[in-house]
Parts: sequence; C-alpha cells; structure tokens
Amino acid sequence: MSLTTEQILAAHKANIETLFGLTAKAFEGVEKLVELNLTASRAALNEAASHTQAVLSVKDVQELMALQAGLLQPMAEKTASYSRHLYDIATGTSSEFTKAAEAKASEVQKNISNLVEAAAKNAPAGSETAVAMMKSAVSAANNAFESVQKAVKQATDAAEANFNAVAASAADAAKTAAPRKR
Repeated sequence: MSLTTEQILAAHKANIETLFGLTAKAFEGVEKLVELNLTASRAALNEAASHTQAVLSVKDVQELMALQAGLLQPMAEKTASYSRHLYDIATGTSSEFTKAAEAKASEVQKNISNLVEAAAKNAPAGSETAVAMMKSAVSAANNAFESVQKAVKQATDAAEANFNAVAASAADAAKTAAPRKR
C-alpha cells in the first residue's frame, strides 16, 4: 500500500492545522495566566495600600492585633481562589493538548489497522499464521494504549479530587483560624 502525493499533502496539511490550533490554545493559556497574575498583582497592591493606611490610623495594640487577625481569612481565601484559577487554566489548556493527542493516536491506530487488513488481503497463501500474529500484536497494542489512557484519566481525576479537597481544607482552616485570633 503506497501513499499518493495527495494523501501525503493532506496529512501534512492536517498536521500543520493541528500544530497551529495547539499553538493558539497554548497562547490562550498564557494570556489567561498573564491576566490572572496582573489582576492578582493589582489587587495585592491595592490591598497593601489600604492595609498600610489602616495600620497608620491604628490607635492602640488591640486595634492593631484585630486588624492583623482580620487579614488572615481573606488572604487564605484569595490564595485558594488564585490557586483554583491557576489550576483551571492549566487543566483547560492541557485538556486541549490531550484531545489532540488522543485524536491523532486514534487516527494512527485506524491507519495501522487498515494497513494490516490490506497486508492480510494481499498476503501470499500460507501466511495466515503471520497475519494472525500481526493482527494480534496490533490488537494488543491498541488494548495497552487504551489501558494507559484509562489509567491517566483516573490519575487525573484523583489529582483533581485531591486538589479540591486540599483547597477546601485550607479555606476551612483559614475560616476557623481567623475567629480564634481575634
């Protein structure tokens, strides 16, 4: 089975379109990350200015301690929120790359299966055993690939669940710690 010029050009065109699509998604992720960091930096600067003004207007130590204690919970919540946004950007961008890789892998699997079928049809008499072994090897490789995909999906889901649990625990800890300090 030989490839025609049109098939080669179509494959290259599809690969280039995939490359540019993924590059655009990567830049979207970077843009979101820059926007998140600019927003967080602006907010931190404004809060620092407000906090400095509040500290300068404090009249006694109790008021200063209450002011400081009041900063813990919002700071923890903002940190958790920032981490959540960062995680969402990273997972959103990586999911686009994963989808593209899975689509390409599926296409390659289909092409290999088609190649094996074409070879089987054109195989000389008496090569049935070799063809069956080839088909078996391709099937085993496909099954192994699907198993790896499932394992990666399960690991990703577990990591996301752990991240959510840690973020919720941190937010809860900050909420309970802030009132105790007052």
